[in-house]
Amino acid sequence: MFKKVLIAEDHEITNISLQKALHDLGIQHTKYVYYCDHALTWIKKAICEDEPYSLLVTDIEFEDDDNPQEIKDGLSLIKAVKKIQPDIKVIVLTAKDRSAVLNQMFKNNQIDGLVRKARRDGQHLSEALKAVFQNRIYQSPDSKKFTEEQNSHEFTAFDLHIVKFLYEGISQKQMPEYLQQRGIKPSSLSTIEKRLNLMKDVLGFTKNEQLVAYCKEIELI
Repeated sequence: MFKKVLIAEDHEITNISLQKALHDLGIQHTKYVYYCDHALTWIKKAICEDEPYSLLVTDIEFEDDDNPQEIKDGLSLIKAVKKIQPDIKVIVLTAKDRSAVLNQMFKNNQIDGLVRKARRDGQHLSEALKAVFQNRIYQSPDSKKFTEEQNSHEFTAFDLHIVKFLYEGISQKQMPEYLQQRGIKPSSLSTIEKRLNLMKDVLGFTKNEQLVAYCKEIELI
């Protein structure tokens, strides 16, 4: 079982439950933090001491308080940690449905387990710890239902051109000219609109801004 685990969770009651689940599995060397910045600091410290953490368990959302933080959410924390310790295992524990982003993070090997905060989450966390330790991917039954219901979209090169244009502040009406200048076909406004609508429909977004934010979050742009 994991020897050294870092928990990033800002709710005290959940933190206590996590401690119990880890203790029941015989995991003794654990560190609990309430802020993402603190989590990254401890990860760096452990690496410098040549005693790195083998597992990070983190929530997705952290509430703002009187302590300003550079890293404000769990997903950003995971990406920051993976840059300095790519081989660390990661389990996400959350009550939020972020299926599209989490699906992509599974594909990118950025997370290894997902447990939804709900009934039996203590049992599911124990199952996740055992599975991830054995190098298996784990999704609790209720979180798996969410991610399976959320269809994934396979972005084409054309799709990425469109999203990047939006990110750069280029309007849909201007896009045909930009595509033509680069020799990219098709370049008609109707095709651009159809692809944008398809991407938003599949991913469950209603606004172009949401689509751009999602693509930026999963590092497609």
